[in-house]
Amino acid sequence: MNNVIDLRSDTVTRPTAQMREAMAGAEVGDDVYGDDPTVNRLQEMAAQRLGFEAALFTPSGTQANLIALLSHCERGDEYIVGQYGHTYRTEGGGAAVLGSIQPQPVENRDDATMDPDAVEAAIKPDNIHFARTRLICLENTMGGKVIPLENLAAMRAVADRHGLSMHLDGARLFNASVALGVDPKLITGHFDSVAFCLSKGLGAPVGSMLCGTRALLERALRWRKVTGGGMRQVGILAAAGIVALEQHVDRLAQDHANARRLAEGLHAMDGVSVNMEEVHTNMVFVRVDRGDPEALVEHLGGHGVLARPGKTMRLVTHLDVSSEDVERSLAAFSSFRP
Repeated sequence: MNNVIDLRSDTVTRPTAQMREAMAGAEVGDDVYGDDPTVNRLQEMAAQRLGFEAALFTPSGTQANLIALLSHCERGDEYIVGQYGHTYRTEGGGAAVLGSIQPQPVENRDDATMDPDAVEAAIKPDNIHFARTRLICLENTMGGKVIPLENLAAMRAVADRHGLSMHLDGARLFNASVALGVDPKLITGHFDSVAFCLSKGLGAPVGSMLCGTRALLERALRWRKVTGGGMRQVGILAAAGIVALEQHVDRLAQDHANARRLAEGLHAMDGVSVNMEEVHTNMVFVRVDRGDPEALVEHLGGHGVLARPGKTMRLVTHLDVSSEDVERSLAAFSSFRP
């Protein structure tokens, strides 16, 4: 079906015509030798955009986060992370498996934040009986929710009191900055390193960036190689990332508006419910109150709308979802008869 509306994730976006043109004409070199001019340009753009000394292009967000953890921590160290944090729950346990780094989860509150007091209480004493706490890892956005700037500042204060570093899994960092209406540096300024995805809301086909100090990125470069992320003429992919940063940040506001409209329409329907206070950016979580969620997903598919099944469904708006697609999706939901 040519006009399928895919609400499963913002990872499903396809490269735009401008991206394809940039990729086809990209100047390339061997990036393992540092010779790819397009990759170098993207890395300089990312670092400058977020206020860091350096940046590193990686194949995926999982790898960007992993090499950040490996660069901040050593064997036997520990990082504090939210119970629902992506690095803890859905990245294969890479820090523990490959780095012998112990995660110390702390509960996420309903607004996706962690309580700074709870984080501080989780920091281990400097004692041979305990892993060495080295890092606090936050995520923004989390479940589409934006972490308030005040919480970031409070976390930074905890880190500073105990001599810890801070890493941000900012896969959807620009969704957060656009939703808050602030320069992303106001978010990233609290952190020692930040990873963000080019291949989610920004619409590039592949890639994530890790930003930090030059010293940290030198360690990360080695870990990228160790974990298989050293690529060659990868400027073909970096070219799409440049277009993403230049053209697709401000337009995230449209995704947020589409998500809001989708949420409002679903909230008004019988049989499903949406907590409107949780709709901050491009994600809508829909509770199926009546009928079989699998049957609902099958029904939506028959109307050209793709969604992930579950008692609570996550719907994600993105570059390839228009306002007209939102209305068509609402019509498909409305026509479902449990």
